[in-house]
Amino acid sequence: MALEAISGVNKLPFMNKFDEVQKNWDLQQIQIATSNFTNPYSLMAPPFENPAVNLPKILEHCKVRMEFDHGTTTLGFKYQGGVVLCADSRATSGEYIGSQTMKKIVELNNYMLGTLAGGAADCVYWDRVLARECRLHELRYKRRISVDAAARMMCNICAEYKGMGLVMGMILAGCDDEGSKLIYVDSEGMRSHGSVFSVGSGSPYALGVLDTGYRWDLSNEEAYDLARRAIYHATRKDAYSGGIVRLYHITDMGWRNVSNTDCHELHDVFENQPMNYENNPNMPCTSREWILQKLRQDVRAQMAAVTTEKAVNV
Repeated sequence: MALEAISGVNKLPFMNKFDEVQKNWDLQQIQIATSNFTNPYSLMAPPFENPAVNLPKILEHCKVRMEFDHGTTTLGFKYQGGVVLCADSRATSGEYIGSQTMKKIVELNNYMLGTLAGGAADCVYWDRVLARECRLHELRYKRRISVDAAARMMCNICAEYKGMGLVMGMILAGCDDEGSKLIYVDSEGMRSHGSVFSVGSGSPYALGVLDTGYRWDLSNEEAYDLARRAIYHATRKDAYSGGIVRLYHITDMGWRNVSNTDCHELHDVFENQPMNYENNPNMPCTSREWILQKLRQDVRAQMAAVTTEKAVNV
Protein backbone atom coordinates (compact mmCIF):
# COMPACT_ATOMS: atom_id res chain seq x y z
CA MET A 1 0.00 0.00 0.00
CA ALA A 2 2.89 2.37 0.73
CA LEU A 3 4.34 1.73 -2.75
CA GLU A 4 0.93 2.37 -4.32
CA ALA A 5 0.65 5.67 -2.45
CA ILE A 6 4.18 6.77 -3.45
CA SER A 7 3.65 5.89 -7.12
CA GLY A 8 0.13 7.38 -7.16
CA VAL A 9 -1.53 4.18 -8.31
CA ASN A 10 -4.03 4.32 -5.42
CA LYS A 11 -5.58 7.45 -6.98
CA LEU A 12 -6.73 5.58 -10.06
CA PRO A 13 -10.49 4.87 -10.14
CA PHE A 14 -10.16 1.10 -10.24
CA MET A 15 -8.01 1.15 -7.07
CA ASN A 16 -10.68 2.90 -4.95
CA LYS A 17 -12.70 0.93 -2.45
CA PHE A 18 -16.32 0.18 -3.28
CA ASP A 19 -17.62 2.80 -0.78
CA GLU A 20 -15.00 5.47 -1.53
CA VAL A 21 -17.35 7.60 -3.63
CA GLN A 22 -20.01 7.58 -0.91
CA LYS A 23 -17.45 8.47 1.76
CA ASN A 24 -16.12 11.38 -0.30
CA TRP A 25 -19.66 12.68 -0.87
CA ASP A 26 -20.46 12.40 2.86
CA LEU A 27 -17.25 14.24 3.73
CA GLN A 28 -18.11 17.01 1.27
CA GLN A 29 -21.58 17.45 2.78
CA ILE A 30 -20.13 17.59 6.30
CA GLN A 31 -17.65 20.26 5.22
CA ILE A 32 -20.48 22.32 3.71
CA ALA A 33 -22.66 21.93 6.80
CA THR A 34 -19.82 22.98 9.14
CA SER A 35 -18.36 25.75 6.99
CA ASN A 36 -19.14 28.27 9.74
CA PHE A 37 -16.46 26.61 11.93
CA THR A 38 -13.79 28.24 9.77
CA ASN A 39 -15.86 31.19 8.51
CA PRO A 40 -18.53 32.26 11.03
CA TYR A 41 -20.28 34.41 8.40
CA SER A 42 -20.97 31.38 6.20
CA LEU A 43 -24.08 29.44 7.21
CA MET A 44 -26.02 26.82 5.30
CA ALA A 45 -29.03 28.44 3.67
CA PRO A 46 -32.35 26.53 3.57
CA PRO A 47 -32.74 24.46 0.36
CA PHE A 48 -35.63 26.62 -0.87
CA GLU A 49 -36.28 30.29 -1.56
CA ASN A 50 -37.76 32.72 0.97
CA PRO A 51 -37.91 30.32 3.96
CA ALA A 52 -39.91 32.78 6.07
CA VAL A 53 -42.83 32.31 3.65
CA ASN A 54 -42.25 28.83 2.25
CA LEU A 55 -41.34 26.93 5.44
CA PRO A 56 -44.89 27.14 6.87
CA LYS A 57 -46.22 25.82 3.57
CA ILE A 58 -43.82 22.87 3.64
CA LEU A 59 -44.68 22.10 7.25
CA GLU A 60 -48.40 22.23 6.46
CA HIS A 61 -47.93 19.92 3.48
CA CYS A 62 -45.95 17.44 5.63
CA LYS A 63 -48.51 17.81 8.46
CA VAL A 64 -45.77 18.82 10.91
CA ARG A 65 -46.66 21.30 13.67
CA MET A 66 -43.75 23.55 14.59
CA GLU A 67 -44.19 26.57 16.88
CA PHE A 68 -41.93 29.57 16.42
CA ASP A 69 -43.54 31.68 19.15
CA HIS A 70 -40.96 33.38 21.35
CA GLY A 71 -41.00 36.14 23.92
CA THR A 72 -38.80 38.21 26.18
CA THR A 73 -38.41 41.68 27.66
CA THR A 74 -35.21 43.69 27.34
CA LEU A 75 -34.69 47.42 27.75
CA GLY A 76 -32.01 50.06 27.76
CA PHE A 77 -31.90 53.81 28.30
CA LYS A 78 -29.36 56.61 28.53
CA TYR A 79 -29.28 59.17 31.33
CA GLN A 80 -26.81 61.57 32.89
CA GLY A 81 -24.97 58.73 34.66
CA GLY A 82 -24.37 56.50 31.62
CA VAL A 83 -26.42 53.66 30.13
CA VAL A 84 -28.59 51.09 31.90
CA LEU A 85 -29.49 47.70 30.40
CA CYS A 86 -31.98 45.34 32.02
CA ALA A 87 -33.55 42.05 30.90
CA ASP A 88 -35.43 39.03 32.16
CA SER A 89 -34.10 35.47 31.88
CA ARG A 90 -37.01 33.31 30.65
CA ALA A 91 -36.57 31.35 27.42
CA THR A 92 -39.74 29.94 25.86
CA SER A 93 -40.74 27.76 22.93
CA GLY A 94 -44.41 28.35 22.34
CA GLU A 95 -46.18 27.58 25.60
CA TYR A 96 -43.19 25.63 26.97
CA ILE A 97 -40.74 27.37 29.33
CA GLY A 98 -37.34 26.06 28.33
CA SER A 99 -35.22 27.95 30.87
CA GLN A 100 -35.54 30.44 33.70
CA THR A 101 -31.83 31.33 33.77
CA MET A 102 -31.13 32.44 30.19
CA LYS A 103 -28.49 35.16 30.06
CA LYS A 104 -29.93 37.78 27.70
CA ILE A 105 -27.27 40.45 28.25
CA VAL A 106 -23.98 39.48 26.59
CA GLU A 107 -20.60 41.04 27.41
CA LEU A 108 -19.05 41.92 24.02
CA ASN A 109 -16.03 43.63 25.59
CA ASN A 110 -15.25 45.58 28.75
CA TYR A 111 -17.14 48.66 27.51
CA MET A 112 -19.97 47.25 25.38
CA LEU A 113 -22.96 44.98 25.98
CA GLY A 114 -25.65 43.48 23.78
CA THR A 115 -29.13 42.15 24.55
CA LEU A 116 -30.91 39.11 23.10
CA ALA A 117 -34.48 39.12 21.79
CA GLY A 118 -35.92 36.80 19.17
CA GLY A 119 -34.77 33.30 18.28
CA ALA A 120 -32.38 32.06 20.95
CA ALA A 121 -30.08 30.25 18.52
CA ASP A 122 -29.85 33.24 16.16
CA CYS A 123 -29.19 35.74 18.94
CA VAL A 124 -26.60 33.66 20.81
CA TYR A 125 -24.71 32.69 17.66
CA TRP A 126 -24.45 36.18 16.17
CA ASP A 127 -23.64 37.76 19.52
CA ARG A 128 -20.72 35.35 19.82
CA VAL A 129 -19.60 36.22 16.30
CA LEU A 130 -19.81 39.93 17.16
CA ALA A 131 -17.80 39.40 20.37
CA ARG A 132 -15.16 37.57 18.32
CA GLU A 133 -14.96 40.43 15.81
CA CYS A 134 -14.67 42.99 18.63
CA ARG A 135 -11.72 41.11 20.08
CA LEU A 136 -10.04 40.72 16.66
CA HIS A 137 -10.47 44.46 16.08
CA GLU A 138 -8.65 45.20 19.34
CA LEU A 139 -5.79 42.86 18.40
CA ARG A 140 -5.45 44.26 14.88
CA TYR A 141 -5.74 48.00 15.57
CA LYS A 142 -4.75 48.20 19.28
CA ARG A 143 -7.96 50.07 20.16
CA ARG A 144 -11.54 49.21 21.03
CA ILE A 145 -14.14 48.99 18.32
CA SER A 146 -16.73 51.76 18.45
CA VAL A 147 -20.37 51.01 19.20
CA ASP A 148 -21.38 52.41 15.79
CA ALA A 149 -18.94 50.11 13.98
CA ALA A 150 -20.24 47.07 15.86
CA ALA A 151 -23.84 48.06 15.03
CA ARG A 152 -22.99 48.51 11.34
CA MET A 153 -21.31 45.11 11.30
CA MET A 154 -24.39 43.43 12.80
CA CYS A 155 -26.68 45.38 10.47
CA ASN A 156 -24.74 44.15 7.42
CA ILE A 157 -25.02 40.56 8.64
CA CYS A 158 -28.77 40.88 9.13
CA ALA A 159 -29.21 42.45 5.70
CA GLU A 160 -27.30 39.56 4.10
CA TYR A 161 -29.58 36.94 5.70
CA LYS A 162 -32.79 38.96 5.31
CA GLY A 163 -35.72 36.75 4.32
CA MET A 164 -33.96 33.52 5.32
CA GLY A 165 -35.71 33.07 8.67
CA LEU A 166 -33.35 35.08 10.88
CA VAL A 167 -35.30 36.42 13.90
CA MET A 168 -33.34 38.83 16.08
CA GLY A 169 -33.72 42.18 17.83
CA MET A 170 -30.60 43.48 19.57
CA ILE A 171 -29.80 46.50 21.70
CA LEU A 172 -26.12 47.48 21.60
CA ALA A 173 -24.98 49.75 24.42
CA GLY A 174 -21.57 51.02 25.37
CA CYS A 175 -19.17 53.91 25.79
CA ASP A 176 -16.50 54.94 23.30
CA ASP A 177 -14.60 58.10 22.36
CA GLU A 178 -17.86 59.84 21.42
CA GLY A 179 -19.61 59.09 24.71
CA SER A 180 -22.49 56.80 25.64
CA LYS A 181 -24.29 55.04 22.79
CA LEU A 182 -27.54 53.09 22.57
CA ILE A 183 -28.36 51.46 19.21
CA TYR A 184 -31.12 49.08 18.15
CA VAL A 185 -30.47 46.52 15.37
CA ASP A 186 -32.92 43.91 14.11
CA SER A 187 -33.06 41.07 11.60
CA GLU A 188 -34.65 43.29 8.94
CA GLY A 189 -31.42 45.29 8.69
CA MET A 190 -32.73 48.26 10.68
CA ARG A 191 -30.27 50.33 12.72
CA SER A 192 -31.56 53.13 14.96
CA HIS A 193 -29.96 55.40 17.56
CA GLY A 194 -32.02 56.47 20.55
CA SER A 195 -32.22 57.23 24.26
CA VAL A 196 -34.83 54.64 25.29
CA PHE A 197 -35.45 51.20 23.78
CA SER A 198 -37.39 48.13 24.81
CA VAL A 199 -37.53 44.93 22.73
CA GLY A 200 -39.59 41.77 23.08
CA SER A 201 -43.12 40.62 23.70
CA GLY A 202 -43.21 42.44 27.05
CA SER A 203 -41.87 45.71 25.65
CA PRO A 204 -45.27 47.53 25.53
CA TYR A 205 -45.62 47.12 29.30
CA ALA A 206 -42.00 48.09 29.95
CA LEU A 207 -42.29 51.17 27.71
CA GLY A 208 -45.40 52.26 29.63
CA VAL A 209 -43.36 52.36 32.84
CA LEU A 210 -40.39 54.02 31.13
CA ASP A 211 -42.57 56.72 29.57
CA THR A 212 -43.92 57.54 33.02
CA GLY A 213 -40.70 57.60 35.03
CA TYR A 214 -37.89 58.35 32.58
CA ARG A 215 -36.02 61.64 32.64
CA TRP A 216 -32.44 62.59 31.80
CA ASP A 217 -31.39 63.75 35.29
CA LEU A 218 -32.12 60.46 37.07
CA SER A 219 -29.71 59.48 39.81
CA ASN A 220 -28.09 56.07 39.67
CA GLU A 221 -30.45 54.56 42.25
CA GLU A 222 -33.48 56.04 40.50
CA ALA A 223 -32.31 54.65 37.17
CA TYR A 224 -31.80 51.19 38.70
CA ASP A 225 -35.25 51.34 40.31
CA LEU A 226 -36.89 52.42 37.06
CA ALA A 227 -35.27 49.61 35.03
CA ARG A 228 -36.19 46.94 37.58
CA ARG A 229 -39.77 48.18 37.80
CA ALA A 230 -40.19 48.22 34.03
CA ILE A 231 -39.03 44.62 33.65
CA TYR A 232 -41.00 43.54 36.73
CA HIS A 233 -44.28 44.98 35.40
CA ALA A 234 -43.61 43.33 32.03
CA THR A 235 -43.13 39.93 33.68
CA ARG A 236 -46.41 40.42 35.56
CA LYS A 237 -48.36 41.01 32.33
CA ASP A 238 -46.41 38.96 29.77
CA ALA A 239 -46.39 35.17 30.20
CA TYR A 240 -43.28 34.83 28.03
CA SER A 241 -41.16 36.97 30.38
CA GLY A 242 -39.95 36.10 33.86
CA GLY A 243 -37.15 34.54 35.88
CA ILE A 244 -34.24 36.69 37.01
CA VAL A 245 -34.05 40.44 36.35
CA ARG A 246 -30.44 41.21 35.39
CA LEU A 247 -29.32 44.84 35.61
CA TYR A 248 -26.14 46.34 34.09
CA HIS A 249 -24.73 49.86 34.27
CA ILE A 250 -22.28 51.15 31.64
CA THR A 251 -20.06 54.20 32.12
CA ASP A 252 -16.80 55.45 30.61
CA MET A 253 -15.06 53.18 33.15
CA GLY A 254 -16.71 50.06 31.72
CA TRP A 255 -19.79 47.98 32.46
CA ARG A 256 -20.86 46.67 35.87
CA ASN A 257 -23.37 43.98 36.80
CA VAL A 258 -25.45 45.83 39.40
CA SER A 259 -27.88 43.11 40.44
CA ASN A 260 -29.53 39.79 39.56
CA THR A 261 -32.88 39.67 41.33
CA ASP A 262 -35.67 37.12 41.06
CA CYS A 263 -39.05 38.49 39.97
CA HIS A 264 -40.71 37.07 43.08
CA GLU A 265 -38.34 39.07 45.30
CA LEU A 266 -39.13 42.25 43.36
CA HIS A 267 -42.84 41.53 43.78
CA ASP A 268 -42.43 41.32 47.54
CA VAL A 269 -40.46 44.58 47.57
CA PHE A 270 -42.77 46.63 45.35
CA GLU A 271 -46.05 45.34 46.79
CA ASN A 272 -45.04 46.04 50.40
CA GLN A 273 -43.83 49.61 49.94
CA PRO A 274 -45.14 52.04 52.58
CA MET A 275 -47.88 54.47 51.58
CA ASN A 276 -46.47 57.62 53.27
CA TYR A 277 -44.77 59.05 50.19
CA GLU A 278 -46.62 62.37 50.03
CA ASN A 279 -44.28 65.13 48.78
CA ASN A 280 -41.25 62.92 49.29
CA PRO A 281 -38.51 63.88 46.77
CA ASN A 282 -36.78 60.51 47.26
CA MET A 283 -39.86 58.52 46.27
CA PRO A 284 -38.98 55.62 43.89
CA CYS A 285 -39.80 56.46 40.28
CA THR A 286 -42.95 54.86 38.84
CA SER A 287 -44.23 53.64 42.20
CA ARG A 288 -47.99 53.87 42.66
CA GLU A 289 -47.69 56.76 45.10
CA TRP A 290 -45.22 58.56 42.82
CA ILE A 291 -47.72 58.39 39.93
CA LEU A 292 -50.59 59.61 42.12
CA GLN A 293 -48.50 62.46 43.45
CA LYS A 294 -47.47 63.43 39.92
CA LEU A 295 -51.11 63.37 38.79
CA ARG A 296 -52.13 65.62 41.72
CA GLN A 297 -49.35 68.05 40.87
CA ASP A 298 -50.42 68.12 37.20
CA VAL A 299 -54.06 68.75 38.16
CA ARG A 300 -53.04 71.61 40.49
CA ALA A 301 -50.89 73.11 37.73
CA GLN A 302 -53.75 72.92 35.22
CA MET A 303 -56.21 74.48 37.69
CA ALA A 304 -53.75 77.28 38.42
CA ALA A 305 -53.29 77.89 34.69
CA VAL A 306 -57.07 78.07 34.16
CA THR A 307 -57.50 80.46 37.11
CA THR A 308 -54.72 82.71 35.80
CA GLU A 309 -56.25 82.73 32.31
CA LYS A 310 -59.69 83.73 33.70
CA ALA A 311 -58.15 86.50 35.77
CA VAL A 312 -56.36 87.87 32.72
CA ASN A 313 -59.56 87.78 30.62
CA VAL A 314 -61.52 89.67 33.31
